[in-house]
Amino acid sequence: MTDSPSLAGIIETSVYVDDLEAAEVFYGEVLGLEKYSRLSGRHIFFRVGGGMLLVFDGKNTRLPGDLPSHGAEGAGHFALAVNPNQWSAWKKRFAEYGIPIESEVDWGSGRSIYFRDPSGNSVELVDPAIWGIQGVS
Repeated sequence: MTDSPSLAGIIETSVYVDDLEAAEVFYGEVLGLEKYSRLSGRHIFFRVGGGMLLVFDGKNTRLPGDLPSHGAEGAGHFALAVNPNQWSAWKKRFAEYGIPIESEVDWGSGRSIYFRDPSGNSVELVDPAIWGIQGVS
């Protein structure tokens, strides 16, 4: 067996929603992500640091002729890296928007805050130090 070629990182993460307008407000206004593109009824793409968050209306990404086909059932999960010095600012922002924090976890090497988007996806703000990743400002 030959050695595996290396991978450089994750470029895209996808999440599936049932209300694109609510997702646009949540990810764009509440979380402050930069909208990259939007196709009404199908998707909204947001820039996140050096990668992309692809927000799809799942029922409209599995239609005949829609290539490449995307789709998932049920709530998903993903995590966004944050500077741990901004925990209180994020908590204040969530309170201002009425977004309940489901859980806060101290992993020893860093912390996480878990909450839900309007479609029920689990979103995590995390200090990347929990994975041994440094350099987030």
